[in-house]
Amino acid sequence: RQFPSPESRVPMNPESRVPSPELSELYQALILDHNRRPRNYGSLEGADARRAEGHNPLCGDQLTLWVRMEGDVIADVRFTGSGCAISKASASCMTVAVKGKTRAEAEQLFERFHALVTGVKRDGDDDPKSLGSLAAFAGVAQFPVRVKCASMAWHTLRAALEGTQDTVSTE
Repeated sequence: RQFPSPESRVPMNPESRVPSPELSELYQALILDHNRRPRNYGSLEGADARRAEGHNPLCGDQLTLWVRMEGDVIADVRFTGSGCAISKASASCMTVAVKGKTRAEAEQLFERFHALVTGVKRDGDDDPKSLGSLAAFAGVAQFPVRVKCASMAWHTLRAALEGTQDTVSTE
């Protein structure tokens, strides 16, 4: 089942970064779909693939992430792991969003996504609609305990890009 892009259906409430009830329902469906049928799920073989581990002890989320670079571009990214729906859906959406992006573009997406899920307003580019399907995680800011679930995959991606060998922990 395909879902229309969030930005094509119902606008955000202009007074806040909180989606309208209709958009919240669509976002929930998108998150559930990515949890049930994660994109880019599975290991990535190859000597040139960078690997990083992520762990969220609070929720029990665990993630292994592989990134294959071609020059400065993320040519492929895959993950395996287990955890809550938000964690798994975030990892799935992230892999879709960063594949084909440069390292700098991925870093910029990380910063914007982190601001979204923590509820931090940024100058200029804080319109959640501009994040496409990643905007589905806007409601996470209302549940601070879930921020770590949503951001763990992104911190793990950063570690993989930096070549860090330590396990990324949200604690």
